[in-house]
Amino acid sequence: MKTIAVIGGGITGVTTAYSLAKRGFAVTLFERHRYAAMETSFANGGQLSASNAEVWTHWSTILKGMKWMLKSDAPLLVNPAPTWHKLSWFAEFIAAMPHYERNTVETARLAVAARQHLFAWAQEEGIDFDLKKEGILHIYRDKKGFDHAGRVSQMLAKGGLPRRAVTPEEMKAIEPTLAGTYYGGYFTESDSTGDIHKFTHGLAAAAERLGVKTLYGQNVQSVRSDGQQAVITVAGDEGGVVHTFDGMVVCAGVASRDFASQLGDRVNIYPVKGYSITVNLNDEQSQAGAPNVSLLDDETKLVTSRLGLNRFRVAGTAEFNGVDRDIRADRIRPLIEWVEQCFPKINTRSVVPWAGLRPMMPNMMPRVGRGSKANVFYNTGHGHLGWTLSAVTADMVGNVVQEASRSVRQAGMFQPA
Repeated sequence: MKTIAVIGGGITGVTTAYSLAKRGFAVTLFERHRYAAMETSFANGGQLSASNAEVWTHWSTILKGMKWMLKSDAPLLVNPAPTWHKLSWFAEFIAAMPHYERNTVETARLAVAARQHLFAWAQEEGIDFDLKKEGILHIYRDKKGFDHAGRVSQMLAKGGLPRRAVTPEEMKAIEPTLAGTYYGGYFTESDSTGDIHKFTHGLAAAAERLGVKTLYGQNVQSVRSDGQQAVITVAGDEGGVVHTFDGMVVCAGVASRDFASQLGDRVNIYPVKGYSITVNLNDEQSQAGAPNVSLLDDETKLVTSRLGLNRFRVAGTAEFNGVDRDIRADRIRPLIEWVEQCFPKINTRSVVPWAGLRPMMPNMMPRVGRGSKANVFYNTGHGHLGWTLSAVTADMVGNVVQEASRSVRQAGMFQPA
């Protein structure tokens, strides 16, 4: 295989295209928007957070979902209206619960490995993305949450991630702007934050310099493969426009499920909506009153990132409501109120709301590797850790494609006359 198509111009698609181009493949990237990173990779929480590697496949998640089902501002909200997709996803979610610890450990291991790739690429390509290496502080208001975090820390340590418990006094020293009363926290010094949109945009430009052909504004209508040729049809003025390649990698976020079905594969991704707000820090008091250390509030399931001098990002919540990109005021309001409570010196007059769909697999593990066809590959389903894991899964799928290409060449060399 020499020519490879990558479907999707978000963080996983762009990192995959870059990784393949570095290996010498002729790569064409298809993205339906006019620019890279315009959907889920546009305004996420900004964390590169190995410390958030705990998967959700735990009975506590189900119990919280049932408890909060009728509470519109709850951190986890499930639309009770049944669909086959939702039911099948939750059935597989429950079936994955026995692997909760194993998958948490593996996710932490992947997240730690991803750092070296991402930071090396950013340095090599000169990408400015408001990187802050100030660590991530997990905050807990009661003993129950703090004790659970202690058990999670043991799993993270198995995955190669050290983090330490801190007292309320130590929390105040780590982040002096944080207001409120807390039982304790956990601090991961090796974690960091940045602007995912700026990073993805910069890496897309770097990929183009390596020879990647980026086709923006391309609405992929259908995909197919016979194992030797990969065919992609995009919308055109007079019917579909057909492109043919030696292989393809599906990195299409929540659309990956439909493309996989066309290719004879089952990739049971469900769209889990998350919200964020970007608070514009337009005055000196707000800039001084906003935190530099990234936070994760376990009770409210909110994360924060300081993006340069004058932006503060708060993101979180999970909403199971199908493909719904509406920005709901009753879901945004709790984020603003949280900022006002925890950081009272921040002026929240200028706030930009956003919503995106996380592509989640039922076991909370990304789908990375081969499809049923010899020339079809996947790098998708990263859920809430898309940016955190993207660099290592791009490297992994790059190795898989390279090995498949090598096998094809070797088979061609030894064909009988």
